[in-house]
Amino acid sequence: MKVILLAGGFGTRLSEYTKTMPKPMIKIEGKPILFHIMKQYAKYGYKDFYIALGYRGEVIKKFFNKKFFDWNINLIETGKNTMTGGRLKRLGKLIGNETFMMTYGDGLSDVNLKKLLKFHKKNKKLVTLTAVRPPARFGGLKLNGKYVSYFKEKSKLDEGWINGGFFVMEPKFLKLIENDNTFLEREPLEKVTKKKQLTAFRHEGFWQCMDTKRDKDILSEIIKSKKIKF
Repeated sequence: MKVILLAGGFGTRLSEYTKTMPKPMIKIEGKPILFHIMKQYAKYGYKDFYIALGYRGEVIKKFFNKKFFDWNINLIETGKNTMTGGRLKRLGKLIGNETFMMTYGDGLSDVNLKKLLKFHKKNKKLVTLTAVRPPARFGGLKLNGKYVSYFKEKSKLDEGWINGGFFVMEPKFLKLIENDNTFLEREPLEKVTKKKQLTAFRHEGFWQCMDTKRDKDILSEIIKSKKIKF
């Protein structure tokens, strides 16, 4: 099964790193986060990778110019300014007519990818996303005048579900992507939602994106401590 990795964005919120490299190449304990994501897929036997390149794609090419295990790694230029949906659509001919997996190049999770695929096949919809509860950044308070009537320390249990990436998709979905300027997360996913062709696989386990230096430090600590293995 093909695994599509979107790795072409500018990563402006991590500009202290992304001036010289694309966001997926920022290192977490000595290896790019992209490499850690790929290890997670390979762990479940999914080793046929298609990496959509854009900003500073040459850095990714240089890293993957040698053999990595028994992985099949394909590096495809999808345009420096192409949006997420456009990058996926550009890979249409390579994807062909088979179900495929897709995720972003800046988030790690211990989601069971075999169970995710089984869930997708059972529901027979165009797209399945992995729904996660983001780690809360702050505790919660409710005030009654000068008194605190509710206090809750940081907890993800009270947070809503969000799109955590780690998709399974049918190739027909690509027809809903208009062009290079299309954001995957806007019209295409909104359309399949209205058509009731988008299902959510709920993942209660580990998930962490890398949007800020703080996120990077959290991921580094987790991988260093080996609490979560990738």
